[in-house]
Amino acid sequence: MTLPTPADLGVVLSDAPKDTDAPDRTATVPLGELVRVALRRNPKRAHLLVSTVLAKHVPTVPAVALAAGEVLGARVADVLDDGHRVDDATIGRLTALLPTATTDGEPDRADRHRAATTLRTDLAVHRPDHPDVLVLGFAETATALGAMVAETLGARSLHSTRHDPEGAVAAAGFDEAHSHATAHRLLPEDPDWLPADGTVVLVDDELSTGATARATIRALHALAPQRRWVVAALVDLRTPADVAATEALRDELGAPVTVVALGRGAVSLPDGLPQAAADLIAAHAVDLSPGADSASHVGTGDDPTDAPRASRPAAEVTTLRAAPTATDRTGVPASRTRLPRTDVEGTAADLRSLLGAAPGRVLVLGAEEHMHTPLVVADALRRTGLDVTSSTTTRSPVAVLDDPAWPVRSGIRFRSRERTVDGPGERYAYNVRGFDAIVVLPEPGTDRALLEGDDGLLAALATVTPRVVLVESALDRSGGSPADTGPLPLTGPSFGSYEPDDVTWLLQDLADVALEADTADRERAIQLEGANYAESLPVEYVPSPAYERLYEDALRRSADRVAEAVGTVTELVLHDRERPVLVSLARAGTPIGILVRRWAARYHGVLLPHVTASIVRGVGIDETALRWLAAHHDPDQVVFVDGWTGKGAITRELTTALDRFAETDGVRFRDDLAVLADPAGCTPLHGTRDDYLVPSACLNSTVSGLVSRTVFNRSVTPLGTLHGAKQYRHLGDRDHSRAFVAAIEDRFDAVRPRVTAALATAAAQAPAAAAAAADRAVDWRGMRTVEAIGAEYGIEDLHLVKPGVGETTRVLLRRVPWQVLVRDPEDVDVAHVVALARERGVPVVTRPDLAYSCVGLIHPLGSRVVEQPVTAATP
Repeated sequence: MTLPTPADLGVVLSDAPKDTDAPDRTATVPLGELVRVALRRNPKRAHLLVSTVLAKHVPTVPAVALAAGEVLGARVADVLDDGHRVDDATIGRLTALLPTATTDGEPDRADRHRAATTLRTDLAVHRPDHPDVLVLGFAETATALGAMVAETLGARSLHSTRHDPEGAVAAAGFDEAHSHATAHRLLPEDPDWLPADGTVVLVDDELSTGATARATIRALHALAPQRRWVVAALVDLRTPADVAATEALRDELGAPVTVVALGRGAVSLPDGLPQAAADLIAAHAVDLSPGADSASHVGTGDDPTDAPRASRPAAEVTTLRAAPTATDRTGVPASRTRLPRTDVEGTAADLRSLLGAAPGRVLVLGAEEHMHTPLVVADALRRTGLDVTSSTTTRSPVAVLDDPAWPVRSGIRFRSRERTVDGPGERYAYNVRGFDAIVVLPEPGTDRALLEGDDGLLAALATVTPRVVLVESALDRSGGSPADTGPLPLTGPSFGSYEPDDVTWLLQDLADVALEADTADRERAIQLEGANYAESLPVEYVPSPAYERLYEDALRRSADRVAEAVGTVTELVLHDRERPVLVSLARAGTPIGILVRRWAARYHGVLLPHVTASIVRGVGIDETALRWLAAHHDPDQVVFVDGWTGKGAITRELTTALDRFAETDGVRFRDDLAVLADPAGCTPLHGTRDDYLVPSACLNSTVSGLVSRTVFNRSVTPLGTLHGAKQYRHLGDRDHSRAFVAAIEDRFDAVRPRVTAALATAAAQAPAAAAAAADRAVDWRGMRTVEAIGAEYGIEDLHLVKPGVGETTRVLLRRVPWQVLVRDPEDVDVAHVVALARERGVPVVTRPDLAYSCVGLIHPLGSRVVEQPVTAATP
């Protein structure tokens, strides 16, 4: 039977006129795309607007919810600095992400995930830093939204709460008149949580009248007058009278109050709505009482193609123990607002393993105010290739009407026993039927006993899905110290400029640490004072326009060659492992790992896990990263990835470090290193042994995700923490990272026949495998060449001899170069090397007898050297 629709009841959503005098004049998302009308059992207000992007009542593709929050944050940033991040095109892209009546299952959700992820990454290029701004999110619906706005701004954050932790003393409080639970409290740990004469941003999902926001502003302004107030919401439904009241508040306080939103308009409500809603609910609403026969109601609110499902026996609950998790209700400093609150990537990897290869549709369910971490865990799990959506339990008693016209089509009711200001009570989760597994992330530190019992959340969930996974996590009270939290791997768009699908960074962000040093000072410290090169960072080289043109020319020339090497290496890796885990060596290996992952996805349909980790000569590979890998992946499936080899020093460093780790930790990783070019002859997993230009070698961070080289310095990377790196977001306008990957990937189809033919030829030779084995045998030819050059030039420290195009480029960009030896100065593969050398006044010596295309010699500051006659390369 077809039920009356909201329009039949006289409820109409209308968009604000295009010429509205709004502070942000760009387009807005149509209201009908952002919210849908529901009914609720609340005498104060019969209707409820259910967001399609909040991941609260309606299961949402996680990346779509994150994108919406970050677009809202970018709109706030535009108000704060008069920027132009959110234009009509941005709003159009966001609107295209939202589910419609034509939603068609997982392919559509996968497409929306990819498009939302790209939008998020594009927006992050111009993220500002506003560490003195405070972002305050309203419980329960806008806690995650507030965190996303704060992350976009680089601001401090806090959200209101109805929790009542033992011993907590509220710094402030206020009421939300129309809410089912009205009381809000603020429980910041920092006594200076409210800035003086600063900027405060209030974030809510919906502005109905703006009364709650105005009351909050008055209360907080009385505590500490502010220079500016901003109110941000997904939708702004204020009437002209409400807008006038906000403007009057501005005059009353003597401080501007600006309202920004993604959608604007009005909701028309007929006089008889309360009675009409009550009648409809009485006649057709699904009874959520325990034992009620509602098993046939299976709609999820995201996929209208769901079909009825028969009753099933209660599922068993599987428990996964996750890393400690911090919450935002006591405040998050600006220095931590862009960092995960827990080991999100580790939790997702463990869930992926627990759920298996084909778990079907998965819902990740947060708990009331605990929205943000479940949402980002859901997004990380989605990135492993599973069909994942996310939503959250709620206090709000919404009428469940199993009809496509209504957004809440199924639900469960359970009892909460958490400490809250209003005590235990009934809670709900909506649109939870139709999933093959539900992963629930309660508040960190929750005693499982509070979730159990016949009327508890776990029992209720077990009646609507065949599989329930409970993720248990202790409450992290460390305050964010890396030594206490354990590894917190990073992803874009918060770290680096790659999309989060592409790579996870097993690094800690050292953004606030001054590490750059003058190149000459670094060289003296390294050669004469015993410092490790990874203790500091060189000043990041910003290429000139002429040099960037050399890079572009090299990319055009070498794209096919690089793509073919990527294909060859990927096929070799897949042949040797059932489900490889790619561990690229940051940062030169990072784009190569991304390309290997994309080849495997395109031609084999597998999404390989890809993390990037630090390896430092003289230190080894990051042991904390190895422990993380061993905890969340099969060490035998790990393969290390780099761009090229020089003389093989890093290959030896890797082997030595892994042997040492096996002795200390009892875990054995294979020391296989896959590279595109192996002129050193030190690994069988290579695309070629030719010494040629891999174009990414031309640049530093601007082709490696805007990330610095890695840092190992015990003053900032203490024992037990990950190695670190910085990101250079200010170079975003010069960034080639994603364009480089796209240019190589664009040549995959063209070179695949050559890759297939070469591998087929090798396979045909396999019965008489001596020839094939010899072709890939390790012979360390590069080290012999370096030893000969060292003897010829009197260089005792062979680390000062850097053979190969890639390593010579690094010498010129990061060290104090002495000479550059080139086999043929007219070789296009060394054109950028010759240009850099001339730019820096470094002699270029022609040596036709070189085994490599070129060799860079670092100035041996404290060594005895043999001066060689310099034969300058032809201009």
